[in-house]
Amino acid sequence: MQKVLVANRGEIANRVIRATKDAGLKSVAVYADPDANSLFVQRADEAFALGGATPKDSYLDGDKIIKAALQAGADAVHPGYGFLAENADFAQACIDAGLTWIGPPPEAIRNLGDKVKARHIAMKVGAPLVPGTADPIENADAAVAFAEEFGLPIAIKAAFGGGGRGIRVARTLEEIPKQFEAAVSEATVAFGRGECFVERFLDRPRHVETQCLADAHGNVVVVSTRDCSLQRRNQKLVEEAPAPFLTSEQRDALYSSSKAILKEAGYVGAGTCEFLLGEDGLLSFLEVNTRLQVEHPVSEEVTGLDLVREMFRIADGQELGYSDPEIRGHSIEFRLNAEDAGRKFMPSPGTLEGWRLPTGPGVRVDEGYRTGMVIPGQFDSLVAKIIVTGDCRTQAIERARRALSETRIDGMPSVLPFHRALLEEPDFLAEDGNFRVHTKWIETDFDNQIPPYDGIARTSEPEQLATFFIEVNGKRVELRVPTSFSLGAPKPEPPKPVEQRTEPVEVPALDFSTAITAPLHGKIQKILEGEGRYVNEGDHVVIMEALKMRLPLAAHRSGKIVNMQVSEGEAVSTGQTICNIVD
Repeated sequence: MQKVLVANRGEIANRVIRATKDAGLKSVAVYADPDANSLFVQRADEAFALGGATPKDSYLDGDKIIKAALQAGADAVHPGYGFLAENADFAQACIDAGLTWIGPPPEAIRNLGDKVKARHIAMKVGAPLVPGTADPIENADAAVAFAEEFGLPIAIKAAFGGGGRGIRVARTLEEIPKQFEAAVSEATVAFGRGECFVERFLDRPRHVETQCLADAHGNVVVVSTRDCSLQRRNQKLVEEAPAPFLTSEQRDALYSSSKAILKEAGYVGAGTCEFLLGEDGLLSFLEVNTRLQVEHPVSEEVTGLDLVREMFRIADGQELGYSDPEIRGHSIEFRLNAEDAGRKFMPSPGTLEGWRLPTGPGVRVDEGYRTGMVIPGQFDSLVAKIIVTGDCRTQAIERARRALSETRIDGMPSVLPFHRALLEEPDFLAEDGNFRVHTKWIETDFDNQIPPYDGIARTSEPEQLATFFIEVNGKRVELRVPTSFSLGAPKPEPPKPVEQRTEPVEVPALDFSTAITAPLHGKIQKILEGEGRYVNEGDHVVIMEALKMRLPLAAHRSGKIVNMQVSEGEAVSTGQTICNIVD
């Protein structure tokens, strides 16, 4: 392995590129149009344009990525996390193209990415599991029958889901049909497959997991446990290692069952086994993430391992050469997302106008941007990760207070105010030994007094690029420069005035105050109320899908829907008018 193409963007692309430099390898970045001037593009040894401004047209286009890898002379591909990282077909395509795939075997991705197959593997090795159906169910009646046998509440979960999507919780028998239909619908839209299974739902559970490494020689180690209970919209926001307040029995069960699952699946590479821990101490296997996790730095900080470089070694066929590493100290990661914590964590991408990173003992920052760069609305809103480590959990929290107080981010809302508030919350601090945080804590228990962002978020997109072709030593080369850059060409003549129309034209009396607009880039998933329908203030009009979220857009006033400008499946950009509501 000599040259690694990083099939990703943002913070994780920077992280992998740094690891290649540490390992003496060359790096190749690929980028979508909005990322042309991004930090990871600047840091890579080489960079190739994918074209396109959306994930579908760029980072999700495996053919483009493999073509770029071959063009660059890369001999390996690291997928990072998200996008194609857990796509077995892409992994196989890389292998078929003669590239080293820095990840698990395609068959392991398929088996563990299918929650039903993963559950079968967990059952076979005796991993802890709550009651659930072994296979997808056919209809809502089967879900009702399960609930009558095993009790409520139940979770209806997409068999091919992930990221918290395709999950619905039913607390009464009467609501099961509606929730089943919603889970199937969301799973079909998000994953192209609507199959769902059912299991008992654990109320107020913690989310605990194990970071694992497995080599091609049959060795599996658990690097550390982690707690990732602090989530909003089923997406993690704060993580720590090791997972605090576990009994020795729980810790042993996490280690032994994780190793057994990965060995049974024939796993190779870095992976994470996820579990739920109920209030009553019941532990239940959830899923395996067949990739590097966003929160991997906390495991690195408490063990001294570089997990990305270990992935390089494993992909190169080397043995791990060690057993479960000793845990030293405690580490907490704070994801710094461009979200307005005072407006229910609504994503609010924009331009990073002011950016001061914390420093000092025990502080690490994995950043994706520099001052002046744009966090584009088409992609994940993660700006950086602040990782704080101490000799113990108490010292890590003390250092975190200082580090977060030093941090500054201007030009857009961020979750920084939430992180600062969290470090004063008794439920999280658990000074009495009672750790009361759970996966819905932010949405149900946290008394959110954070004021909405009162600045002006500058949401301008990166400057458009113009394309020219030049010759370098006889070779035709594409040159892309900002449209404001002058090449000395004569200015075009101003256009001739157009003859004005004098006859009256009927134009609807619409203004900005009547418009429903898209809060960020995304796709119209479903239109609930169409042209000509009357709605009341607060009624949901359309449902968007953006940044792993299902966003209902509500009517801001009562009236009639006119000027519906979108259709289902259509991509929309930030600020685009969806429709108008008139009296």
